Amino acid sequence: MIQGTLTIHRLLAAMGKMKASDLHIKVGVPPTFRVDGILKTIDAAPFTGDEADHFVDPLMTPLLRQRFEEQGAIDFATHIEGPGGEQGDRFRVDIFRSGGHTHAAIRRVKAEIPDYGKLHLPPIYSQIIERTMEGLVLIVGVTGSGKSSTLAAMIEHINATRHENILTIEDPVEYKFTARKSIISQREIGIDVPSYAFALKYVVRQDPDVIFIGEMRDHDTVLAAVQAAETGHLVFGSLHTADTMQAISRILEFFESKDHAFVRGALANTLRAICAQRLLPAVPEFAAAHGGSGMVPATEVLLGTAIVKDVIREGRETDLPAIIQSNLHDGMHGFTWSLSELVKKEWVTKQVAMDFAPNRDALDSMIKGLEVRAQTMVNRVRTAT
Repeated sequence: MIQGTLTIHRLLAAMGKMKASDLHIKVGVPPTFRVDGILKTIDAAPFTGDEADHFVDPLMTPLLRQRFEEQGAIDFATHIEGPGGEQGDRFRVDIFRSGGHTHAAIRRVKAEIPDYGKLHLPPIYSQIIERTMEGLVLIVGVTGSGKSSTLAAMIEHINATRHENILTIEDPVEYKFTARKSIISQREIGIDVPSYAFALKYVVRQDPDVIFIGEMRDHDTVLAAVQAAETGHLVFGSLHTADTMQAISRILEFFESKDHAFVRGALANTLRAICAQRLLPAVPEFAAAHGGSGMVPATEVLLGTAIVKDVIREGRETDLPAIIQSNLHDGMHGFTWSLSELVKKEWVTKQVAMDFAPNRDALDSMIKGLEVRAQTMVNRVRTAT
């Protein structure tokens, strides 16, 4: 599989050929790829401690090496050239110490910025951008759920269709944007600016229309995002939560209880949408028809309607699932509905959908309802002919 001497650059180049999303370097095991969500080790000897300690050295500059030695962990982005010298894949690199040795987790990020169609996202994602000029839009999900790609598609949509000044604050920069109708400045933590808090302290002085925060990870980041949204900016951010309801709880966790009423009010005023997603293994036919992509997103979308704002302001998040379920015509939908649609389209198997379902009984009932309606339509056609 890997020709010649095993090097980090050969492994990175092999990721594209294997459709691998991640590469892991760890002591005691061979290099390990994640392909369609499954970890697969290559046919090679396990890394010794000394080998692992120096295997990723070619990826680090002297400054990055110094930061790693001082902090014991470092995040940055890199890329490799494609055929003919053009830019190939980009990679998000996380190098960290474990058991006194160097480990690495490397995520492949395609150089091409994806669009909604290639990501197989529902139409509401583009509609959110087209109808939103200010406020807060959150993309949430667990690690590896495609948040970065979705946010890149949203930013690129604005870049291609509107005259805006876009500022991004990322750790690290993953997708490189080229100015189209908009102008863009991308700031990377540790290279262009020391921290999210420092960057956000001055961001509104830089005349932005759109602000993209790579990760809302603490009190200062969330507060700055909400305040920027309150002052008329369009703010995008990501959170590590499983669904839309947990996103609100997660934001509140960054603040003391005495501040929760203020935060709820600010969220109610600024929230435009929370989009949660998770990636599911697709059927082989889907992968064959879409360039080898073996994963497809299930989504949950909460829109900042008047009733949703009231629920957030009053602390009644437990009402949100029912609100989402009753507003499908507006584009809001839950994971159960999304999973049933994936089964209906034959993009995932019913068993896979059940494995990821928040409520298996509800999903089973919904799928059976789709099957009954489909058979009814077939019967009507047969009767008519």
